[in-house]
Amino acid sequence: MKIAALIARILLGLVFFVFGLNAFLNFIPAQLPPGDAGQLLGLMLKHGWFYFIGLLYVVGGLLLLIGRYVPIGLVILGPIIVIILLFHITFDPKTLGIPLFVAALEIFLIWVYRAHFRALFDSKLEHP
Repeated sequence: MKIAALIARILLGLVFFVFGLNAFLNFIPAQLPPGDAGQLLGLMLKHGWFYFIGLLYVVGGLLLLIGRYVPIGLVILGPIIVIILLFHITFDPKTLGIPLFVAALEIFLIWVYRAHFRALFDSKLEHP
Protein backbone atom coordinates (compact mmCIF):
# COMPACT_ATOMS: atom_id res chain seq x y z
CA MET A 1 0.00 0.00 0.00
CA LYS A 2 2.87 2.37 0.80
CA ILE A 3 4.36 1.92 -2.66
CA ALA A 4 0.98 2.51 -4.35
CA ALA A 5 0.48 5.68 -2.28
CA LEU A 6 3.98 6.88 -3.14
CA ILE A 7 3.43 6.28 -6.87
CA ALA A 8 0.01 7.99 -6.79
CA ARG A 9 1.41 10.95 -4.84
CA ILE A 10 4.32 11.43 -7.23
CA LEU A 11 2.16 11.03 -10.34
CA LEU A 12 -0.45 13.51 -9.14
CA GLY A 13 2.23 15.90 -7.92
CA LEU A 14 4.08 15.76 -11.24
CA VAL A 15 0.92 16.38 -13.27
CA PHE A 16 0.03 19.50 -11.35
CA PHE A 17 3.56 20.79 -10.86
CA VAL A 18 4.43 20.51 -14.56
CA PHE A 19 1.16 21.95 -15.84
CA GLY A 20 1.32 24.69 -13.20
CA LEU A 21 4.79 25.71 -14.35
CA ASN A 22 3.50 25.66 -17.91
CA ALA A 23 1.11 28.49 -17.01
CA PHE A 24 4.16 30.69 -16.42
CA LEU A 25 6.77 29.30 -18.79
CA ASN A 26 4.56 28.06 -21.66
CA PHE A 27 6.85 25.15 -22.59
CA ILE A 28 3.87 23.00 -23.66
CA PRO A 29 2.12 25.16 -26.23
CA ALA A 30 -1.61 24.57 -26.44
CA GLN A 31 -4.28 25.68 -28.84
CA LEU A 32 -7.68 26.73 -27.66
CA PRO A 33 -10.40 24.22 -28.50
CA PRO A 34 -13.23 25.34 -30.78
CA GLY A 35 -16.60 26.53 -29.55
CA ASP A 36 -17.68 27.50 -26.07
CA ALA A 37 -14.76 25.72 -24.41
CA GLY A 38 -12.28 27.83 -26.38
CA GLN A 39 -14.17 31.02 -25.59
CA LEU A 40 -14.18 30.25 -21.87
CA LEU A 41 -10.49 29.38 -21.82
CA GLY A 42 -9.68 32.40 -23.98
CA LEU A 43 -11.40 34.73 -21.53
CA MET A 44 -9.64 33.13 -18.59
CA LEU A 45 -6.31 33.47 -20.40
CA LYS A 46 -6.98 37.08 -21.41
CA HIS A 47 -7.82 38.15 -17.87
CA GLY A 48 -4.92 36.36 -16.15
CA TRP A 49 -6.83 33.60 -14.36
CA PHE A 50 -4.31 30.98 -15.45
CA TYR A 51 -1.52 32.64 -13.46
CA PHE A 52 -3.46 32.24 -10.21
CA ILE A 53 -4.64 28.74 -11.12
CA GLY A 54 -1.09 27.83 -12.19
CA LEU A 55 0.21 29.02 -8.82
CA LEU A 56 -2.26 26.73 -7.05
CA TYR A 57 -1.20 23.86 -9.34
CA VAL A 58 2.48 24.45 -8.51
CA VAL A 59 1.94 24.74 -4.75
CA GLY A 60 -0.35 21.70 -4.53
CA GLY A 61 1.85 19.62 -6.82
CA LEU A 62 5.03 20.61 -5.00
CA LEU A 63 3.57 19.65 -1.62
CA LEU A 64 2.73 16.22 -3.02
CA LEU A 65 6.15 15.80 -4.63
CA ILE A 66 8.16 16.68 -1.53
CA GLY A 67 5.86 14.61 0.69
CA ARG A 68 5.37 17.35 3.28
CA TYR A 69 1.93 18.72 4.14
CA VAL A 70 0.37 16.24 1.69
CA PRO A 71 -3.16 16.71 3.12
CA ILE A 72 -2.94 20.46 2.46
CA GLY A 73 -1.81 19.75 -1.10
CA LEU A 74 -4.79 17.44 -1.56
CA VAL A 75 -7.13 20.11 -0.18
CA ILE A 76 -5.71 22.69 -2.60
CA LEU A 77 -6.01 20.37 -5.59
CA GLY A 78 -9.41 18.86 -4.73
CA PRO A 79 -11.62 21.74 -5.91
CA ILE A 80 -9.41 22.25 -8.96
CA ILE A 81 -9.92 18.62 -9.96
CA VAL A 82 -13.69 19.00 -9.55
CA ILE A 83 -13.62 22.04 -11.89
CA ILE A 84 -11.48 20.15 -14.40
CA LEU A 85 -13.95 17.24 -14.33
CA LEU A 86 -16.94 19.57 -14.76
CA PHE A 87 -15.22 21.33 -17.65
CA HIS A 88 -14.54 18.09 -19.49
CA ILE A 89 -17.97 16.61 -18.73
CA THR A 90 -19.82 19.69 -20.00
CA PHE A 91 -17.54 21.01 -22.75
CA ASP A 92 -15.41 18.14 -24.03
CA PRO A 93 -16.54 14.69 -22.81
CA LYS A 94 -14.36 12.81 -25.32
CA THR A 95 -11.24 13.98 -23.43
CA LEU A 96 -12.46 12.80 -20.02
CA GLY A 97 -9.89 9.98 -19.60
CA ILE A 98 -7.02 11.89 -18.03
CA PRO A 99 -9.26 13.97 -15.71
CA LEU A 100 -10.89 10.75 -14.46
CA PHE A 101 -7.45 9.23 -13.85
CA VAL A 102 -6.35 12.36 -11.94
CA ALA A 103 -9.58 12.29 -9.89
CA ALA A 104 -9.00 8.61 -9.09
CA LEU A 105 -5.48 9.41 -7.85
CA GLU A 106 -6.86 12.22 -5.68
CA ILE A 107 -9.60 10.02 -4.21
CA PHE A 108 -7.11 7.22 -3.53
CA LEU A 109 -4.73 9.62 -1.75
CA ILE A 110 -7.56 11.13 0.31
CA TRP A 111 -8.41 7.58 1.38
CA VAL A 112 -4.76 6.84 2.23
CA TYR A 113 -4.51 10.05 4.30
CA ARG A 114 -8.06 9.76 5.70
CA ALA A 115 -6.86 9.97 9.31
CA HIS A 116 -5.69 13.52 8.62
CA PHE A 117 -9.16 14.52 7.41
CA ARG A 118 -11.13 12.90 10.23
CA ALA A 119 -11.39 16.13 12.25
CA LEU A 120 -13.20 17.82 9.37
CA PHE A 121 -16.16 15.53 10.00
CA ASP A 122 -16.48 16.10 13.76
CA SER A 123 -19.94 17.45 14.53
CA LYS A 124 -18.89 19.32 17.66
CA LEU A 125 -16.34 22.10 17.72
CA GLU A 126 -13.86 21.96 20.55
CA HIS A 127 -12.48 25.32 21.64
CA PRO A 128 -8.76 25.50 22.39
